[in-house]
Amino acid sequence: MRLIAENLGGERGGDTVFSGIGFALEDGQALVVTGPNGSGKSTLLRVIAGLLPVAEGSVKIEGVMKIEDGGEAFPSVASACHYLGHQNAMKTALSVAENLRFWRDFNGDGQLDVEEALESVGLGGIGHLPFGYLSTGQRRRAAIAKLLVSHRPLWLLDEPTAGLDKASEARFSGLMTRHCEEGGMIVAATHLPLGLDGAKALVMGEAG
Repeated sequence: MRLIAENLGGERGGDTVFSGIGFALEDGQALVVTGPNGSGKSTLLRVIAGLLPVAEGSVKIEGVMKIEDGGEAFPSVASACHYLGHQNAMKTALSVAENLRFWRDFNGDGQLDVEEALESVGLGGIGHLPFGYLSTGQRRRAAIAKLLVSHRPLWLLDEPTAGLDKASEARFSGLMTRHCEEGGMIVAATHLPLGLDGAKALVMGEAG
């Protein structure tokens, strides 16, 4: 399975934010996107995810990856991805576990159940708490757990370590590494090192 972007362009509010972006990722590879504020990192992820239209060029998935239960292959980039944006996309009045069960039911099962996913991000035993009770770092870790309760080969991560302490950053680095080792792909926009050894690099906002 490959993720391919060719001469990709994106707009925001009718203005061109970036153009001419090209890259290719194979199974097990990651791309770390860096650049100054306003250079288009978040817009790029949203275009890849299908949340914003492609202004020019193309982004596509090639090859086949079957869902673990032997079901239908992922037919598009949008169907193949998890998108983790700046917002955590969790309801504050629902418990942590209720939020994760909603996303599991919406996206389909993954390799881990809800409690196992919470254990993996260091939040074991707090699934019963309302999401609104959590600290900033705990909220981000609970949002990361969404990646684990439903299987998607492509993770699109926008500043994923924002609000995390060093221990949580290291734990998440391990989760990302394992995802790639199992054949997944990652595109991550960040200002901070993510600990992804061997990742490709894309710098937005360079000359031109």
